[in-house]
Amino acid sequence: MIGNHAGNSLNNEQNLIMHIQEKPIYEFFKRCFDIFFSVVALLVLLIPFIIIALIIVIDSPGASPIYTQTRVGKNGKEFRFYKFRSMVPNAEKMLDSLLEKNEMDGPAFKMKDDPRITRFGKFIRRSCIDELPQIVNILKGDMSFVGPRPPLPREVAMYDDYQMQRLSVIPGLTCYWQVQPQRNSISFDDWMKCDLRYIQNRSFKTDLIIIFKTVGAVLGMEGE
Repeated sequence: MIGNHAGNSLNNEQNLIMHIQEKPIYEFFKRCFDIFFSVVALLVLLIPFIIIALIIVIDSPGASPIYTQTRVGKNGKEFRFYKFRSMVPNAEKMLDSLLEKNEMDGPAFKMKDDPRITRFGKFIRRSCIDELPQIVNILKGDMSFVGPRPPLPREVAMYDDYQMQRLSVIPGLTCYWQVQPQRNSISFDDWMKCDLRYIQNRSFKTDLIIIFKTVGAVLGMEGE
């Protein structure tokens, strides 16, 4: 297991270690779906990607429009994760001074009025445009269209055994948590329950339902 598992504060429900069923046929066709639609999406979005990148360079000069970060995928494997840059170039260095203002319990960091976010960054976050470069991660096989969001290594280091179970499948661009109303108000424990419910119930039908709900959330500008 990865990280330091501090399980002392868990209640009986959270101590439950699930039996996670292998679904090889589902996983095979899901991968085929991911490859086909990621290629189509990248071809369709090529020109919009270039335009967005140019706006980011103008709005926040001096840094790459694509932000790369180490994230943790299936079975604890780390990979390079891509996003359109929505923060100032020195955002990571500023994080330590903002940790005491974290508005989410647990290892994840969320802050409603994060001072590191640029002007254009606020728009692409609300519209979820900043997440689109992860289509490259999907094509590479690091991620899928649907699955638990990939955490940071520092977050995984604080996971307990119950939370580590969310690393048993390939992470995704969208998930149950992503389509919840006011998702940033959801507790970290409830977020984990959403992910583990997905893992237990994952199927083609579940994935399609989440994808359609994600489209609705994006059109409603429900991003952070």
